[in-house]
This record gives sequence, C-alpha cells and structure tokens, in this order.
Amino acid sequence: MFKTILLPIDLQHASSWEHALPVARKLLDADGKLHILGIVHDVGNAWVASYLPKGYEKRALEEMKAQLGAFVARELPGVANVVTHVGHGHVAETVVAMAEKVHADLIVLAANAPDELRTFRISASADRVVRHSPVSVMIVR
Repeated sequence: MFKTILLPIDLQHASSWEHALPVARKLLDADGKLHILGIVHDVGNAWVASYLPKGYEKRALEEMKAQLGAFVARELPGVANVVTHVGHGHVAETVVAMAEKVHADLIVLAANAPDELRTFRISASADRVVRHSPVSVMIVR
C-alpha cells in the first residue's frame, strides 16, 4: 500500500482515469492521500500564443481547477483524502515535477486503447514519465 499516489488525468478522455482511478484507490493506504493532476498544455510558441485571446492560459488554468473540483465531487463523493492540482506545461515533465513536489510514492497512469496517433503520443509521455520518475510508476490497462 502507498501513502501518497499521484494520478494524472485528462478530463477530456475518460479512458485516462476510468480504470486507473479504482486501481489508485485500492493501492492507497486508508490514511493516504490521492493527488489528482490535470494539465493545461503549454502553447510552446510565442507566435502561436499571439493568435490566442489575451489571458487564455490564465483562464485555462482556472477552468481546469474548476473542472477537477467537479470531477472529484462527481467521481469521489465524500472521499476526504483527495487533493487536486493543476499543472502547466509538457505532460511528462509536469507529472514528474508534481510527483517530486507532493512526495508521491507511486504514480498511476492509464494506458489508452491503442490507435496509431494515440499510441505514439501517449506512449511517448508515459515512457518519459517512467524513465525520469523518481518513484515507481504503474501503467494501468
């Protein structure tokens, strides 16, 4: 059992949490904390950012925070040991940094059903998390 588990999720894709969330809860100590992380992707380019509305990133971060709160209320009603976090940037780097920040003993990541684009993109992020994580990583299928 683990005291502190980090569960990165993508609120736009239930596959990122529908199997991983129950596994994370089962692995969590009764007095442990489950940290749920939503990530707002970095625009990554000043030229691209110039086409977005002013204050886009700030609004995106605020919206992610509200959506994570609603997610926890809906999926984990009455569960007191859940903390939500909003990250900003590249997925793998943000997950590893958050694991260090919250002193996680385990990161639980979902593996999506494979298709050509997702397999490349998701596997690349998961692979980077596994290679750079200071703690154990569980990939849930």
